[in-house]
Amino acid sequence: MRTKTLGSLEVTAVGLGTNNFGFFMDDQESVERVIDRAIDSGINFFDTADVYGLSEERIGIALQGRRDKVLLATKFGSPMGEGKVGGKPDYVHRAIERSLRKLQTDHVDLYQIHRPDPETPIAETLGALGELVREGKVREIGCSNFTGAMLREADAAVRDGAPKFVSVQNQYSLLERKDEQDAIPECERLGIGYLPYSPLASGLLSGKYVRGEVPPEGTRLQRYGERAAGLLSESNFDKVDALGRWAAERGHSVLELAIAWLVAKPFVPSVIAGATKPEQVSANVAAGDWALSDEEVAEIEALVEAPAG
Repeated sequence: MRTKTLGSLEVTAVGLGTNNFGFFMDDQESVERVIDRAIDSGINFFDTADVYGLSEERIGIALQGRRDKVLLATKFGSPMGEGKVGGKPDYVHRAIERSLRKLQTDHVDLYQIHRPDPETPIAETLGALGELVREGKVREIGCSNFTGAMLREADAAVRDGAPKFVSVQNQYSLLERKDEQDAIPECERLGIGYLPYSPLASGLLSGKYVRGEVPPEGTRLQRYGERAAGLLSESNFDKVDALGRWAAERGHSVLELAIAWLVAKPFVPSVIAGATKPEQVSANVAAGDWALSDEEVAEIEALVEAPAG
């Protein structure tokens, strides 16, 4: 699989998102089947978080004896039952030790603050993260769910020679493009990698949902309940149908199109694509191998920008 640069890391264009490992997969064996397929398929970038239930622990068990085959990214700062800790320096140190223990490793390749902490100056969080880099517990640092203004603030807070964010992980897909007017231009200006999560718009771009029907039992949008109503709009189904026709004319699925479109973006080093089954990993990898031209990217974007009807 193609690789791209993320700070000092060479990450595969499609990564493995592991939120499902902690919440929606029944056992260690099912997790290991997905991880086996990912490694066998050439994926080297795994993304998790301390708040993803059992995800870190299950990954740690699965990677024994083959830690060197993957680059591990995890996150901290979401509520973990310890009050408002966020990016406080002392908590950063406690959080990395907990993650290292669960992951059964001595370092994390990318350590990310999961969400902004308005109560802690970003300079203090960056200082603590810099200490982890110097200690060898973290190779690169990043953030998640940051706006363009927050990225500017973080960049300005970095002391000379100190580690800075090499990435931001935000929601981005063909159906969620607001960051094109905010965080993405800032990433391009600062040279920060943009890691999109929810590349299939919570599954709507996978083709598994049918217009006018209740989401199938066990799917992400079925679990969302009323929150899914806005995503399952007539307008979005019109866009998915148009994208599906365009992809089918070229022998591909709408899922492959959604991931290939993200891979084609020069500011995206890796697409965080989740999977609960080995065959989903294979589908994600196949999508990453579809190289779109600039002209095709423009055609795709015109389909989702066109007015309904």
